[in-house]
Amino acid sequence: MPAHPLIQAAETLREALRPLTFAPPVDYVYQPLDYAWAPHTAYLSRFGSGRKKVVFVGMNPGPFGMTQTGVPFGEIAAVRDWMKIHEPVGKPPREHPKRPVLGFDCPQSEVSGRRLWGHFAAKFGAPENFFRVHFVANYCPLVFIEAGGKNFTPDKLPAAEASALNEPCDAHLRAVITALQPEWVIGVGAYAEACAVRAVENLRGSFKTGRILHPSPASPAANRDWAGAATKQLEKLGVW
Repeated sequence: MPAHPLIQAAETLREALRPLTFAPPVDYVYQPLDYAWAPHTAYLSRFGSGRKKVVFVGMNPGPFGMTQTGVPFGEIAAVRDWMKIHEPVGKPPREHPKRPVLGFDCPQSEVSGRRLWGHFAAKFGAPENFFRVHFVANYCPLVFIEAGGKNFTPDKLPAAEASALNEPCDAHLRAVITALQPEWVIGVGAYAEACAVRAVENLRGSFKTGRILHPSPASPAANRDWAGAATKQLEKLGVW
């Protein structure tokens, strides 16, 4: 049986990112595609098959989401209880004492993931109903942590490091889109939308791009009514 195209793409991305190094303030780099490969591949094989209407693209793992579960926006309860994915998770080679990887035993909740998956669960019910025509991917799978334990996002990387990171991440996103043949590629936030537009500008296809508000608690607009705002954006685009 041929390998799953999204698993092949994830393997290629994982290997392409291995040689990259990052200067301070980045002090720790976690790679969930290594230590959380089991739940990640469970997610891809269970929900990443067939043609999709919409591919949502996030930026990179949150500390209590994909960092712990290997699933984009992977808030633990959503992954374990809604998607029914609960696979072993290992440890990164170097772990910040303030940012341990505890897998599905992590007591914290990823707010962005709780909002995103909670909204999709409320609207579509069973995960099969959502994933029949939608998929959620992350642009970059790496977790960046500063010496003091603060999360560092890839939009803040210096130009040379960003360029080295973007090349394999762009190629991976093109592979995902080629496999899923979506009508829409929707960035979750402005950075993800910009990455999607850049990554796919030379890709053949009739898909359209757009964006929704990022569900981060750092966003005052997201804290008011993220689900309502995102729904209105998707309806205005014509996605929903």
